[in-house]
Formats: sequence, C-alpha cells, structure tokens
Amino acid sequence: MDKEIGITVKKNENFSEWYTQVCIKSELIDIRYNVQGFIVHRPWATKIIKNIFKIFERELEKTGHQPVIFPTVIPEENFEKEKEHVRGFKPEVFWITEAGEEKLDRRLALRPTSETAFYQMYSLWITSWRDLPLKLYQSVSVYRYEKVTRPFIRGREFLWIEAHNVFETHEEALKQVREDMENSRKVIWEQLGIPFLFFKRPKWDKFAGAVDTYAADTLLPDGRVLQISSTHDLGQNFSKAFEIVFIDREGRRKYAWQTCYGPGIWRIVAAIISIHGDDRGLVLPLNIAPIQIVIIPIIYKDSDKDKVMDKCNKILETLLEKNYRVHIDTRDKTPGWKFNDWELRGVPIRIEIGMKEVEKNIVTIFRRDLRKRMLIEDDKLIETIEFLEKDILNVLKNRAEKFLKENIITARNREEIIEGLNKGKIIRISFCGKEECAMDLKEKTNGGKIRGILLGKPEENFDEKCAWCGENAVNTVYVAKSY
Repeated sequence: MDKEIGITVKKNENFSEWYTQVCIKSELIDIRYNVQGFIVHRPWATKIIKNIFKIFERELEKTGHQPVIFPTVIPEENFEKEKEHVRGFKPEVFWITEAGEEKLDRRLALRPTSETAFYQMYSLWITSWRDLPLKLYQSVSVYRYEKVTRPFIRGREFLWIEAHNVFETHEEALKQVREDMENSRKVIWEQLGIPFLFFKRPKWDKFAGAVDTYAADTLLPDGRVLQISSTHDLGQNFSKAFEIVFIDREGRRKYAWQTCYGPGIWRIVAAIISIHGDDRGLVLPLNIAPIQIVIIPIIYKDSDKDKVMDKCNKILETLLEKNYRVHIDTRDKTPGWKFNDWELRGVPIRIEIGMKEVEKNIVTIFRRDLRKRMLIEDDKLIETIEFLEKDILNVLKNRAEKFLKENIITARNREEIIEGLNKGKIIRISFCGKEECAMDLKEKTNGGKIRGILLGKPEENFDEKCAWCGENAVNTVYVAKSY
C-alpha cells in the first residue's frame, strides 16, 4: 500500500479493510515478517504501547503490586498440576523440544499465560501469614497457537500485563477482584476513553482453572465485542495443585486464596484504533500519543524562513519546558502533505506557523479529534494546550460512550435476538441460565455468545421467560458476537 494516498475506505462501510489500512499506513506494524501470526511492532506502535504499559503499571503499583520478570519457558510438568488449566491451554501451546542438535529430556512451553510459572515459585516463597498478601505483576509477551490472527486483536505472540495475587482469605481475594475492575476503569475508561461493560462470565466460559471470571468487553464498529481485560477468582484451585500453603495466625496449616488479572494491552490498542479512529486514520489522546504536538512551519518565501523557524523553535522550547512531547516537521514536503501524514498518525494537536502567525503574535492550532482550527494569542498557548489535553480526551470519551450506549438493545424473543445480532448490537435478554440453551443460541445465530451478567448495578429479570428457549428465566444476561 502507498502511504501517501492515505486511507481509501470508510470506516463505517468496510471496517475490516479500514482497520488493516490504518495499522499499516500509520506505520504501527509490518505484517511481512515471515512467520505467520507474528508481527513487527514499528516505533509508532511501540511508543503507544509503552505509554499504555506505564499508565497501567503506575496504577498497579499504587495498589501494592510489585514488578517481576519470570522466564518465558514453563516446564510441561507445571501444566500437569492443575488439570482444568492444562485442558484449557495445552491445545494452544508452542513447545520447545530441541536445543542445538540435542533433544530435550522434557518439553518446555512458551508461556501462554503464567499461572503455572508463578505458582511453582509461590509454593517456595510463601510459608506464613506474614508472607501475605503477595501481589506481583509482569509486563510481557505471551504465545498461543491461534488458528486465525489479526493485528492487536488475536495473535500468536501478543503483549499484556498479568498480575498474580495471594491472600489469607477468600474475602481478601474477592476484594482484589473488585480492585482489578477499578484499575481497569481508571485506565481503560478514564485515561484512554474506551467504554466497556464488565461481566461475570457464565461458568462454561470462565478461565481454565478459575472459580469465577470477570471480564471487560468493548464494542468495535463491526458489531463484535472485544475482551480487553479480565480478572479471575482462582479460589484454592491452584494453591492445592501447587501446595501454596501457609501457617495462619493460630498456627494452622492452610491453603492460600488466589486471583489473577490480565489487562490485554494488545487488545486495548485495537480498541483505541477502532473506536477513536476515523476515515483519516488514528485519533489519539495526548497521554499515549508518541508525539503530542507537531509544529508545522509554513514557508512560502526564502526570506521568511528565519523568522518562521525562530518562532517555531521558541514554541518548541516553551512546550518542552512543560514536558510535552513535541516535534517540528522540517521535511521537504508540502504543508498539506504533512497535515495528512500527522492526521493519519493521530497526533492530537498541530500548530501551524507562517508569516501571518509571526506578524500577528498568534498561533494556529488544529485539534485532531474535531478536525478544527483555532487562532490563539502567543501568551495563551500553554493555557490552551492544557485545556485541549483534557477536552480532547473528553470528546473521545463522549463520542465512544454514545456509540456503545446506542448499540445496546433489549430483546424478548428469538427473532429479536437474531435481528439484533445481525445488526451488530449487544443484546440484553432474560435467560434460563442453562449451558445447553447458550450453545443452541450460539449455533443458530452463527456466533452469538452469552457474555455474562452485567456488574456494577443490580438488574432484575424484565421477563419471566428465557428469550431464547422460553423456559423460566433466572437472570438477565448480555449476548453479542465476539472476536
């Protein structure tokens, strides 16, 4: 694809092609690496990802988590200890069986997730109630043999954070689950502007080895939901499998209670691209943009160059002093070409400086979210940038929240469920609670899944009968097609 021609399809007409073009033309990734399902993260994506990691890690450390780095490989015997977990993950595991020219005496897995790595060590580290709570996290790549891949949505190598926590009591573990949900809200919604619904997953759709799973789903423009974070009440399943035992305050030997939490950094990037982006490319909030402000000199005559560049450099220094990430674009391209290029990359604020701005002591500011220009006086620059930093995020949040709310509907029968799913909606229904009903719904709607019970507000059944099978309803759930 030629980056210079920009995005050639509309987001609301061909989302799949639009998404691919944005990922490639804004130079987030290169998919030409010669191993299927593995992509190259280019500098623009890498900086965005690192900024998201920093925000999440800051919130985790505020709540008492400490960073660690565990080995990438996990011995096969670790997987075998928790039977449900091994059944859930073994089909997706990459195995290392040789080193050099020698066969290994045991298989080593590239981590698909790290419970069985962490908990092997936790059994050695935890002996007393004084060792608890233990709250550790790592920011890493994980590896899964996915059959179908899509950049940032589903891959054979992807990036996330995983936190693994251990407690004396189940009550503390459940409190941690609520804390995890709050961390997701603080980062994904409050700081990145991605709205989501937090569900308690049905028992047949929980994490392998968990007692209960809670997950955040957001809706992409093609009408499919994307899980962007999850937290799991592991109960004592893994502590019993790995002998994570402590002596309690009364001197009794007890199994620990555990949770794990996984913010999907890769999928959060996918949501930011998909939900905030428009027909011209990425739209980024300032806090994760690699370049927050780009300055474009507009020079039509050689005699103007020194004056224009002098003002550009003064503005650069002023903004750098306030710790903004700023860049002056001095490439040998036309201003229009530069405007399009930076809009494609999603830079939130553009400052245009020509002789008009020099002579009138003003700057022209373009905000990417609304694609609007404004003229401000030089001495109002910092005040305006500080306002835009908050206002751009608010605009993105309001726009995204409106889209999500408008695409949640209520259905009372099969016909309404099928019609809603075909239109790309999230559907609220009364439900019988039976797995066989959920599986029948999924089969007959070509992928509609029970996402779970909405958390955060109590919901009463609005109908006495299940909207799909007609039997007595026991709860209200949400249905959607998913990635």
